[in-house]
Amino acid sequence: MVVQLLADLQKGNFRSLARAISYVENGVREYADQLADWAPSATPVTGITGPPGAGKSTLVDALIGHYVGQQKRVAVLCVDPSSSLYHGALLGDRIRMSDWYNHPAVFIRSLATRGSLGGLHPRIIEITDLVKQAPFDHLLIETVGVGQNEIEIAGLADTTLVVLAPEAGDDIQSMKAGLLEVADIFVVNKSDRPDADLFVRNLRSMQTPAFRREGRDIPVVKTIASQKQGIEEVARLIEEDRKKERSTDKRYRLLAEQAWLLIRHQRMKGIDRKDLAAAIETRSKEGPFNLYRFVKEYTT
Repeated sequence: MVVQLLADLQKGNFRSLARAISYVENGVREYADQLADWAPSATPVTGITGPPGAGKSTLVDALIGHYVGQQKRVAVLCVDPSSSLYHGALLGDRIRMSDWYNHPAVFIRSLATRGSLGGLHPRIIEITDLVKQAPFDHLLIETVGVGQNEIEIAGLADTTLVVLAPEAGDDIQSMKAGLLEVADIFVVNKSDRPDADLFVRNLRSMQTPAFRREGRDIPVVKTIASQKQGIEEVARLIEEDRKKERSTDKRYRLLAEQAWLLIRHQRMKGIDRKDLAAAIETRSKEGPFNLYRFVKEYTT
């Protein structure tokens, strides 16, 4: 059954892909282990991140339309916020992509963060590699808008777009270090709003001469995603970014980050939050509860 399902998704069967993602998402070992037998895929991954309200979902919708217009097949993973206690996802932003749910060239899947602080699903690496095995030309990953914590996407995507709106100008200095670390392209969306040009200049001024000498001259592009303005320029910059020579050291660091996350998940396997809560409740009723003594039982 496992082999047949995975063979079907490699042929482009959306239903098989959706089922396989669910199995990997819920930790069914047979499906995650199958990834070790597959050759790496060259499907390009574009990450879209940024603070809430910047228009990430609208930009993704516009990029889908651009690629579909070029007769390309597009997969989209939308990571939504969820409760760290109950893991329920808030899927309201997906209504902005409703035109594509039944399109034969577009696959869209919403995932919950399940309490992860990095703006991504805890099994996003495996799910991404699974989707890349299907015959898509582009994979877009939209992350939760949680601010500076969204640096995990830089270790997953070939190209990372940081989407901002002009009204974020007052917070630009507080976001500076994280933005420069994450961004391959800055997208100033809703650029028809006041002070958009000033905001673009501020973004460019953040990139010091020393920073540019390191080869990290980050392009800034203005868009009005709701009106599909600037989308062709964004797609062009994404393509240009993929053609750049990448630092070998950086690639090794990114792979090491992915390896570390996968190893951590494997070692945490079998440890359930509900079981921990029950055990803590029991210990607390027996006497004063010491968190570090309790944790030591699971780590030694």
